[in-house]
Amino acid sequence: MLALMVTGAVNASAWAGDLVEPPFLAERVDKGGLPPVSERLPAEPSETVLDRPGSKLGRYGGDLRMVMGRAKDIRMMIVYGYARLVGYDRKMKIVPDVLKSYEVQDGRIFTFKLRKGHRWSDGHPFTAEDFRYFWENMALDPDISPLGPSKTLLVEGKKPIFEVIDETTVRYTWHKPNPFFLPALAAASPLYIYRPAHYLKNYHATFVEKDELQKRVEEARKRNWRALHYSKDRQYRNDNVALPTLQPWLNTTPLPSDRFIFERNPYYHRVDSAGRQLPYIDRAVITIADPKLIPAKVGSGEVDLQARSLQFKNYTFLKRGEKRNDYSVFRWLSAKGAQMALYPNVNVSDPVWHKLTRNVDFRRALSLAIDRHEINQVIFFGLAIETSNTVLPMSSLFDVDYRKWAKYDIERANALLDGLGLTERDDQGIRLLSDGRPAEIIVETAGEDSEQADVLELIRDSWRRVGIKVFTKPTRREVLRRRAKSGATVMSVWFGLENGVPTPDSSPAELAPTSDDQLQWPQWGLYHQTSGKGGKPIDLPEAQMLFDLNKKWVEAVDNETRRKIWQDMLAIHADQVFSIGLVAGVVQPVVVSNRLGNVPEKGIYNWDPGAHFGVYRPDTFWFEER
Repeated sequence: MLALMVTGAVNASAWAGDLVEPPFLAERVDKGGLPPVSERLPAEPSETVLDRPGSKLGRYGGDLRMVMGRAKDIRMMIVYGYARLVGYDRKMKIVPDVLKSYEVQDGRIFTFKLRKGHRWSDGHPFTAEDFRYFWENMALDPDISPLGPSKTLLVEGKKPIFEVIDETTVRYTWHKPNPFFLPALAAASPLYIYRPAHYLKNYHATFVEKDELQKRVEEARKRNWRALHYSKDRQYRNDNVALPTLQPWLNTTPLPSDRFIFERNPYYHRVDSAGRQLPYIDRAVITIADPKLIPAKVGSGEVDLQARSLQFKNYTFLKRGEKRNDYSVFRWLSAKGAQMALYPNVNVSDPVWHKLTRNVDFRRALSLAIDRHEINQVIFFGLAIETSNTVLPMSSLFDVDYRKWAKYDIERANALLDGLGLTERDDQGIRLLSDGRPAEIIVETAGEDSEQADVLELIRDSWRRVGIKVFTKPTRREVLRRRAKSGATVMSVWFGLENGVPTPDSSPAELAPTSDDQLQWPQWGLYHQTSGKGGKPIDLPEAQMLFDLNKKWVEAVDNETRRKIWQDMLAIHADQVFSIGLVAGVVQPVVVSNRLGNVPEKGIYNWDPGAHFGVYRPDTFWFEER
């Protein structure tokens, strides 16, 4: 984070080779509808070095077929495409990508150098003006951003000084280090600090006369110009076919649809060592199907690349179709801290449950009453790691003591619950709460992972042995999060830590109340996110310790200090059992057409860092002729 100059595996040196025109675009070039590739690429394109074992230079052409469960999942093409200002390489080091280079001084001064001649997908220059537009006309415009800039762009609530140095250079200067800035830019769902100014100015009150803008608002059937601007600007959602992009493929299919066509970006900035403009594949074709049917469609050979909506339990079925349908099933490793975890909501509004969920002995008892070995054997064929929700053994921060409450000990669990005064039981053996109600916990799920239901059935049996009755309530992801934030949810089930293989320089924010998406303490996270304007302040000492340690990590400037903070936070998080991890290290099936090259047989399937396929650069995947 404190490096003076950063370069990486993506070479930003001046290009000296011969460039190759993709055949898919040749006709448009011949007819004069598109400049030749030599005029479309930046003066110094980003050269992708294919040095991964088994990878090689590819050939042009083909349609990459994938299946998604919802139309809104076309946003995954932003994730998979993984064109970022800076991005993670395969060693999870942040390197320049869209940027030619970047310089960081004292962890607080960030100077970004753009590639001269880089263009948006519509051919318009990508310059410092696109950064200026975002900062001045969006982030600081109270009509567009009433709460001001993103939290990631604030340090101690203070904005950076933004400067346009020249047409291809911008600078951000904070008064103190901002270690979250670069990781946010490299994330699977990235922080966008630039916009296609030439396009969005057509929908902004500063640049369009009032009557003309109102006409555009009415034609689009929006409430006002702000709603119109927002609807045109959703880069991550990928739902505006007119919005220029820097991604390898651009959406050509307006909503609504059940089949989306993404075509190659003629102005994409990456090339291979032979001078071929990437991506190799011309089109990505996304079919929308019921998530329950996706494994069957994949197993019948209807896709070329798929991991989303495939679960470990599908592995045997998918393997049976390999020879018949000419694909292979790769086994990638899930890098989450837990494949699934239970989240007691310490912000639940029910006063009786509120008192219990805040009591560490209650959370410990529930963890001890889970037979993780049974879950591993029955659901995951003994191939998973029986663990709490913590870092994985391949992380340098791992300590076996972080799993101390992940043992199966019914006797101790019962003793802890008795010690909480939950000694009375009904005629079915279920403990009675202080107000006489039976101790019945409704575990809410997003309904997206059928393995969760199978695991919860096993937990239902083991918790019954300690006098706790479990009900499962499937719902939608948005509803689950909304109910947790409102305090209506006692407990939910979700994935564990997003990054189970962190380094000392990775952010430990997941371990502290920092986001309203954290199901164990959403109100505390909201309070932090809104600088006290929403949510509730932390009122549990151990959670406050985690919050304070996370703040110290932000201010730390050396690796050893950050390592010590990580270790302290992991120890507190594990001891307090704020989330109840079940198993980790579960195999993620990845189905790959045997015609598709450069997809690694061994990989880590992780959201952030990793962007699922993104870190392996799908723009270098290619189809062999058969």
